[in-house]
Amino acid sequence: MTHEGWQVWDLVGRLGGQIRVLPGAVIGWDFGAALALGGALGVPALVMAELLPALEAVMVTKLNEQMERSDG
Repeated sequence: MTHEGWQVWDLVGRLGGQIRVLPGAVIGWDFGAALALGGALGVPALVMAELLPALEAVMVTKLNEQMERSDG
């Protein structure tokens, strides 16, 4: 619950349009765009590098699960 953690959480909420997809699957965020946006928002690069990959993994898993349920 650090200030930097909240900054990354805010950044994650802004990345909805930066999702990379293949037909039928979400593969992750566009990290170039994520890092650029985070930098513009003043999020420390080290914090983004530490936290975004773990958050991305959860996001990918959950969105792909939702897509599978809606197809079945």
